Amino acid sequence: MDRQIRTLAFALLALFVILFAQANYIQVFAAKGLANNPANIRLLLEDFATDRGEILARDEQTVLARSRATTGRFKYLRSYPQGSLYAHITGFHAVLLGRTDLESSMNEWLSGRASQLLPQNLVDEILGRDKRGATVVTTIDPVLQKVAKQALGSLPGGVVALDPRTGEVLAMVDNPSYNPNGLASHRLDRVNQVWKQLLAEPGKPLLSRSSQELFPPGSTFKLVTAAAALENGMDPSTTFPNPPALDLPQTTHNLENFGGEHCLGGASQLTLAQALQVSCNVVFGEIGLRLGAQKLVDQAQKFGFDEHVPFDIPFAEGQIPPVGDFKDQLPAVAFSAIGQQSVGANPLQMALVAGAIANGGVEMRPRLVREIRDASGRIVMRFDPTPFGQPISAKTAAQLTAMMVSVVESGTGTAAQIPGIQVAGKTGTAQTVQGSPHAWFTCFAPANDPRIVVAVVVLNGGDLGSDATGGRVAAPIAKAVIEAALRS
Repeated sequence: MDRQIRTLAFALLALFVILFAQANYIQVFAAKGLANNPANIRLLLEDFATDRGEILARDEQTVLARSRATTGRFKYLRSYPQGSLYAHITGFHAVLLGRTDLESSMNEWLSGRASQLLPQNLVDEILGRDKRGATVVTTIDPVLQKVAKQALGSLPGGVVALDPRTGEVLAMVDNPSYNPNGLASHRLDRVNQVWKQLLAEPGKPLLSRSSQELFPPGSTFKLVTAAAALENGMDPSTTFPNPPALDLPQTTHNLENFGGEHCLGGASQLTLAQALQVSCNVVFGEIGLRLGAQKLVDQAQKFGFDEHVPFDIPFAEGQIPPVGDFKDQLPAVAFSAIGQQSVGANPLQMALVAGAIANGGVEMRPRLVREIRDASGRIVMRFDPTPFGQPISAKTAAQLTAMMVSVVESGTGTAAQIPGIQVAGKTGTAQTVQGSPHAWFTCFAPANDPRIVVAVVVLNGGDLGSDATGGRVAAPIAKAVIEAALRS
């Protein structure tokens, strides 16, 4: 009998130890994970019981996102008054799907959880008010956003405008886009239906073509190649042979100009400045071969390609193959120098390249948020301009600016001319594996005192298809945004 009692006692003690360990594990070690688990209904109810802060445009009048009270199980519903216009900036805040873009990166502020909001939270709790989030004031100019959207129209692609002096993103437009209100609904069956529809769309509307996807940049990348040339001993007057095609080493293939034509009427030689003005593939392929892979890749990385460029929402920085991939592959160097091969970029990346040129060689970190205000309107956080780096010297920036001005005045970018304003720009027509070429344009103005940079991509030539060029399709879009910016 005594042995049975002892056995039972040991068994009960063992069960108690297991229960004690499990309770401590749940309450201490696993507590944070369980509390933050999206499936935790208590957390969801708490999250949607907060009067989440607004997201505003820079004018502090245009509301991009707000919350409104409901009588349902989830106390507040997130809404987006502008529909799809700002979807890739705000993202969404949804019961089933969590958060994206600014709704995600600024969540601590919007949800009222930031430590700087503790005094306000205590007052609200004492007064019996719901927790209130902070207001996020963005850098987006609502006038330029609408102009960019109108100029892009139904064409597939993206537009980015930024201030080269501060890195503030003034407009960021994508086509296609999506309406985040459908995903923020409290009707979960409806949310699931909308989500499946968006995932099935071939145009991938949930991804921003301005900042999250990569496309061959074509001749806009010649700005990077020209920068590498100028930083490594060449100058705008350096001359190069001008054959109709570049005989590439290690292969029987040639690199040809757009349309297979001679550059500049068949002159025997071109200067670097002339080659950029008329976007001469043969000359820039030759420049790439002279520079070599290391110098070309180094220069691209200084502009942010394959680097981490801090941004307030997800950003796919430009891409260029690592130097090792070019080993014994000289033709790949030549094609990369003209923005083809495996080089990839998006409008935000090319806007940063042009922005560095416009800003005397200093590239600013892109920013989407200006300041945070608490529920009483007091500023609790400001985000100041911060340099990302200096990819080129001031001298190189000045030389590139003069060369880009000639592109617009008498080269491939004449469609971006604005009477009384000097525009500096570069066109691009990027060949694709399938379909018509992408049309690109990146520019800034006024050239002598830059206030705005614009980069545009129209995928597969838009309405013009295989007849499209960056000068014909993308340059007029950029021009419309610049004109609107300089009128304000």
